[in-house]
Amino acid sequence: MTLPSEPAEPELPLGSQMSNSSSIRHFLLLALADTRQLQLLHFCLLLGISLAALLGNGLIISAVACGHHLHTPMFFFLLNLALSDLGSICTTVPKAMHNSLWDTRDISYTGCAAQLFFFVFFISAEYFLLTIMCYDRYVSICKPLHYGTLLGSRACAHMAAAAWASAFLNALMHTANTFSLPLCHGNALGQFFCEIPQILKLSCSKSYLRELGLIAVSGCLAFGCFVFIVFSYVQIFRAVLRIPSEQGRHKAFSTCLPHLAVLSLFISTSIFAYLKPPSMSSPSLDLALSVLYSVVPPALNPLIYSLRNQETRPGQCSAQKPP
Repeated sequence: MTLPSEPAEPELPLGSQMSNSSSIRHFLLLALADTRQLQLLHFCLLLGISLAALLGNGLIISAVACGHHLHTPMFFFLLNLALSDLGSICTTVPKAMHNSLWDTRDISYTGCAAQLFFFVFFISAEYFLLTIMCYDRYVSICKPLHYGTLLGSRACAHMAAAAWASAFLNALMHTANTFSLPLCHGNALGQFFCEIPQILKLSCSKSYLRELGLIAVSGCLAFGCFVFIVFSYVQIFRAVLRIPSEQGRHKAFSTCLPHLAVLSLFISTSIFAYLKPPSMSSPSLDLALSVLYSVVPPALNPLIYSLRNQETRPGQCSAQKPP
């Protein structure tokens, strides 16, 4: 005697089925615009910003690499910062331009994982490099007699390598942990590129707590860097105010302005994007903030540094010493 077989469960669409990440083959990114005209406009804007970033950062890399008078610790770290800016904008913008031009939202599962890894990698490297550049300004102004000892070529290479290695490990841990989570709430992301908070929204209940713990650890490290930056600039300002001549104070302070401007743009946009109150959240505001902290800084950083640093301008070939 045979028992009647149970009816098969109906198959749910990909966007709403309760499944784990192994059943998801692609994600749906947030569209930058609804109409075709606005999509083409966004494509042109992103193209202009990306070309400006590529040109500006490329010129800085070429100038520092080819100009022997720019082989100083400050410009060595600036070269690394330009590399991180290039990597950051090349991670998010090309896919957004492709989606706007061809009116699509798809990104493959592996493509999303790669985009998240490289975005976290280059953003983390930029923050660590900005912290090191703060130390460079601190030694230059507060301990000028020990500048060559504390920031020799070997020490600079070790600090830059530590920044890139720390960023790599941070990105690797976050990417591996995020994409090991079971995803039970579809495959639509509320962002124009893959980032951790949007993927966590798709995870099953309580399965994201492990990633939140890892984010808390990274947040503590970032906060430690922020405290170091604030402490360093307090010491820098105190040292600048003790300089007797007004010209000397102006010269010392002007060397910090580019770093302060870039650091303020990076930190303020990131903090407001991730820590704003939920009551202020809206799709249009979130999209504008994401563009502001992920796309605009790589294009503005070269302009800020080239305007404030006379050494990077053509014709400036004399040897430069730290103040």
